[in-house]
Amino acid sequence: MRRPTARCSGSAEMARRLRLGMVGGGQGAFIGAVHRIAARLDDRYELVAGALSADAGRARESAAALHIAPDRAYADFETMADHEAAREDGIDVVAIVTPNHLHAAPVRAFAERGIHVICDKPLTHSLEDALALEPLVRQSGIVFGLTHNYTGYPMVRQAREMVEAGEIGAIRVVQVEYAQGWLATPLEETGQKQAAWRTDPARSGAGGSVGDIGTHAFNLAEFVSGLACESLAAELTSFVPGRRLDDDARMLLRFAGGARGMLWSSQVALGHENGLRLRVYGERGSLAWAQEEPEGLVHAPLGEAPRLLRRGGPAASPAAGHASRIPGGHPEGYLEAFAQLYRDLAEQITARLEHRAPDPAALRVPGLAEGLRGMRFIAAAVESSQRNAAWVPLLG
Repeated sequence: MRRPTARCSGSAEMARRLRLGMVGGGQGAFIGAVHRIAARLDDRYELVAGALSADAGRARESAAALHIAPDRAYADFETMADHEAAREDGIDVVAIVTPNHLHAAPVRAFAERGIHVICDKPLTHSLEDALALEPLVRQSGIVFGLTHNYTGYPMVRQAREMVEAGEIGAIRVVQVEYAQGWLATPLEETGQKQAAWRTDPARSGAGGSVGDIGTHAFNLAEFVSGLACESLAAELTSFVPGRRLDDDARMLLRFAGGARGMLWSSQVALGHENGLRLRVYGERGSLAWAQEEPEGLVHAPLGEAPRLLRRGGPAASPAAGHASRIPGGHPEGYLEAFAQLYRDLAEQITARLEHRAPDPAALRVPGLAEGLRGMRFIAAAVESSQRNAAWVPLLG
């Protein structure tokens, strides 16, 4: 059964929050709770249904803890997709917050029924899965969002706007790194849930750190620079003995137009917690942003002293203002940036329901195209490393 993507329209539709369902994210999950907070922060969604665990008992307990009605607490996503598509008050959108190997099948199930999808990154378990999914999602006509949440930070949006406006000139160099230290020991052997699936090829895919956090770094580099990476030369390493996937990745990047770059992702970098950093160098200036100090963006114009641009400050751009909620000096961070994607996607979905054009500022959310780019990035990095850091093209 396939539900039309816009069942009703007009102001009556907007007298309510969007009805949200969730696949995964039950008891003991980290990212599911983050998605729920992000969805509620701007009061645009109401969580009404879920298939929250592959374990039926845990799924029921998790749903009860989240005040989901028993008849909408499902044991599996297939049943959920069928039942919700058949309900007059069925969900408008589903959030898929499972480990990587359980992304493709739920996306397919809900897209086939005309239900909008918000999916955690990376898009799928493998490039082959992503390529098989692409035509279905495109043909379904649904809104599809991929939660590369760092693109929701106000000063990241401002950096992109400044690059687009030519404020640093033609880009020459893009440097990006994402350093963590939490997997510096064999944590997966202790039964720690997050470490266990992220280091398991059957659940994570071919990439370890390169898939988990390297994809964030890669996405951020392309998002801000506006340039497509055309090829890379990578070395992936597993430093922890016995680990089956890389825990450190470093690579050279070649961008369209002649720009060059470097990317480092590591989960064995002791002393780092969530060290995502981006630097973009152009002919007439540079920009630098760090996730752990997200309220500032350093702009260094050619021949002038570097200046610190602050979110909510006098130099904040319209793009930064769109992604802000409170005045400068009241810090906004990870949860607000994550919520920005949910807010922008709510605007896109609501516009569909009301048969109108969405606010253009709400269209800068990563989607299917960025998901495919991320999967091609992982595949190219793994292939390059297997070929002794040979240059490998990123096709498509």
